[in-house]
Amino acid sequence: MYRRFGQVDAAGTSPLYERVAVALSECEEVLRAIEAVPARKRHPAMILAALHDLALGGRAPALAAAYAAADRDAAADAAIDTLLHMTDDVVAIAVRRKMRPDEAGRHAVLYPAIAEAARRTGARAVGLIDVGRAAGLNLQVDRVGIAYGDGRSLGDPSSPVQMTSSLVGDRPVPARVMPEVVARVCVDADPVDVTDVADSRWLRACVWPDQPEHAATLDAELALAATAPPLPLRGAPVEVLPDAVACVPADALPVITTTWALSRFPLEGRRRFLERLVEASAERPVAWVSAEGVGVAPTVPTLGDRRASGHSIIGVAVFDRTARRAEAVGRCWSRGRLLSWLAKQ
Repeated sequence: MYRRFGQVDAAGTSPLYERVAVALSECEEVLRAIEAVPARKRHPAMILAALHDLALGGRAPALAAAYAAADRDAAADAAIDTLLHMTDDVVAIAVRRKMRPDEAGRHAVLYPAIAEAARRTGARAVGLIDVGRAAGLNLQVDRVGIAYGDGRSLGDPSSPVQMTSSLVGDRPVPARVMPEVVARVCVDADPVDVTDVADSRWLRACVWPDQPEHAATLDAELALAATAPPLPLRGAPVEVLPDAVACVPADALPVITTTWALSRFPLEGRRRFLERLVEASAERPVAWVSAEGVGVAPTVPTLGDRRASGHSIIGVAVFDRTARRAEAVGRCWSRGRLLSWLAKQ
């Protein structure tokens, strides 16, 4: 498993992890040490993230230095040494934590879709409810700056978080401004506290050490979120969603966002999620903005696209007492680095 991770999963993407994973696979003493980790937590990504956490926390200085220097051989030696001499620490981190890859970088997709949902309901204020992203970084969408490939920009041009998105097709992203955000609620089975040093470091540890651009984006988003941390609601999303909606003031539109989160739900869970949205709309209009793989988000049209097409569908759904309207407003690739807007303006 470790050899395959290095030679297949990390190959061409992370030269450091390619070398380290293969080195771990070739050391019998290391493999015996990894057996101290519960079987479900022995995946290479988890063990490598635990080692990275120790390096970032200053507890594995040789490994940290090798990562900083992008020295593959030194990193392999330091990873083996750290794992053998700090096995208990690696086990403790792996047991306590969940993998949290790709928490950042979704705002270019969300901003125009949330603004579109507000337009359709006439909302002058919104309460954002993010489902399935433990740190709730999506909830800062109104506080970042976004530059699109056609020269248009949205959000805050003075924000420390600046993102770019290339466009496909000739239809521009609407230049509509998002209404005031009056509530930010993070719904997750195990939410991450963005103001906690250890929690934030773990998110950083899940980023591969030779992906500096990804790491810089995450660091900037974490720092921004720490200045306006969301309200965390712990529990299964389908169970706590009514409580989340209740956290939004009565004069604001609750906008639930899911970004590549529903694929982790079983099919019945996705149906129940939709039922919860319908139930919540019995008392007030509710909107749902989604960026999910083709066919993953219930009721959002697939536009005839194939499930294995390699892109995702951006959906906007509005629920009220009398109707349920869902539309595919765009397609995106690479978590929104490439975007095609489809909805008429």
